[in-house]
Amino acid sequence: MIINFVLAGFLLFLAIIIYFAQGDGLIAGYNTASEEKRKKVDIRRIRLLTTTAILMAIVFLLVTPFIKNDDIIKVGVLILIVAVTIIVILANTWAKKK
Repeated sequence: MIINFVLAGFLLFLAIIIYFAQGDGLIAGYNTASEEKRKKVDIRRIRLLTTTAILMAIVFLLVTPFIKNDDIIKVGVLILIVAVTIIVILANTWAKKK
């Protein structure tokens, strides 16, 4: 459980760095994209989506040790998978400049 708290603290630190525009190089795909492709993306929206995904992972990390029922954990994993899928879809639609 201590590992979960340490990992959650580290992820919170990363989320704060990314959200406040200091960690754009940490966002997968954005740091290796050409300047032309970066101009097609609204980086503020990508930061928001990335931070949201990290915060969901933090909540999952902090809640999971306290749940004793495996069925509830399975539902939580399913919700997390659906949420990440939605975030990926939004990153490829909503976060693109028109």
